[in-house]
Amino acid sequence: MVRFFPKEDESKIIDAIKSAEQHTSGEIRVHLEDNFKGEVLPEAARVFQKLGMHKTEARNGVLIFIAPEKRKFAIIGDKGINEKVPPNFWQEERDLMAQHFKKGEYTAGVCAVIEQIGDKLKAYFPYQSDDENELPDDISYS
Repeated sequence: MVRFFPKEDESKIIDAIKSAEQHTSGEIRVHLEDNFKGEVLPEAARVFQKLGMHKTEARNGVLIFIAPEKRKFAIIGDKGINEKVPPNFWQEERDLMAQHFKKGEYTAGVCAVIEQIGDKLKAYFPYQSDDENELPDDISYS
């Protein structure tokens, strides 16, 4: 299992998820994958399914998938999001994260992207008073 982020940085990322989800019914998860083989997008899609992210009521889950050893990442959203947003919706997030990662600012990059995703999703999936947190906010590893 990859331990890429120090404990205090994991806490910052989890806090960023909780903060973003206070403004949207969207569900955001971060997953770190250790030494996978193949292409990053199909692997991210597999993990998305494995984590049950497709089971949210509004189909509005977002996965930030990071493979530190391969120096690759992907950001993918579920069907409910992708049906409502423009085709290049995720490009700005990928670019922002890549900028931070190139400078070695991994935690800052993930937190900035989580904040930006939360801001963007609230236009499509605003927070409702009866919203339930459908997915865990912790970082998953495999």
